[in-house]
Amino acid sequence: MSKKIQFTKTGSPDVLQIVDVQIPAPKADEVQIQIHAIGLNRAEMMYREGAYVIEPVFPATLGYEGAGVVTAIGDGVSEFAIGDKVSVIPSFMFTEYGTYGEVVNMPKHAVVKHPDTLTMEQASASWMAFVTAYGGLLEFGKLQKGDVVVLGGATSSVGLAAIQIAKMQGATVIALTRTHAKGDVLLDKGADFVVATTEDDVTAKLLEITNGKGVNVVFDPVGGQGASHIFQGMAQDGRYIIYGALSHDDIAVPVFPILGKHLTVRGYELFEITTVPEKLAKAKQFVYDGLASGQLRPEIDKIFAFDEMVKAHEYMASNQQIGKIVVKV
Repeated sequence: MSKKIQFTKTGSPDVLQIVDVQIPAPKADEVQIQIHAIGLNRAEMMYREGAYVIEPVFPATLGYEGAGVVTAIGDGVSEFAIGDKVSVIPSFMFTEYGTYGEVVNMPKHAVVKHPDTLTMEQASASWMAFVTAYGGLLEFGKLQKGDVVVLGGATSSVGLAAIQIAKMQGATVIALTRTHAKGDVLLDKGADFVVATTEDDVTAKLLEITNGKGVNVVFDPVGGQGASHIFQGMAQDGRYIIYGALSHDDIAVPVFPILGKHLTVRGYELFEITTVPEKLAKAKQFVYDGLASGQLRPEIDKIFAFDEMVKAHEYMASNQQIGKIVVKV
């Protein structure tokens, strides 16, 4: 028997339960992994609450990320062998698979070997953040050397990953945060400038930093009414990539900056990368090389034990973290 975490009704973190289950042998094109660490994602909190893009099917499982060791492989799997150290990349629905368990089966396309230089905790905190940032900034944002990029929600794991990728590309990074309380942390993490959305005149700051030219790329998980201030501080042919809706309000889109500056506004989801084999292969290689070289470094805020998953979800809901929350199995 193996332990897994599931829930039978939506609600607060208290609905999460540890249960004993029999794990079947991996099917064709599946990899069985003994999980050592789990990286938490806000989507899991939303799914538990019944506020995600799909409805839970009870008993419901969770988990987009994890790292561990291969214990068995199904038919058609040649990329992995028993004993390989691997990580899981989000590229499936919770109604299909989940990483909240001691032993899990995963589709082979969602599994990737990670550099031996990473601990299991670091590996579990890497792939969602870096692949998300890679896709938004490079695949769709077309970030170039010399560009100025604005990163919304910059203290999140994706925001911190985006800082590192943007600096690798030779871009100037403006990190957005609600207040200047976390400003020094963001500067320490590599941001060139910090703008506080509730304390600064955002448009004026963006234009001041760029000497009136405006910013080239925006990578934003917030949106909402405040987005209008960003649009007005963008450069000619600027690209605005939104990948979340932390503000539940619709984006305020000023028409004249879009028309006059020929701005591109695009929604982006991680699955646009992880469900397209060619794009996923490029992303895996980019992130693996960055992790192996040390240019990309996962940021872990706090580590909980497996039987502290309720506390881990409560902490995630508090929005205190800077970087990734990890659960050690």
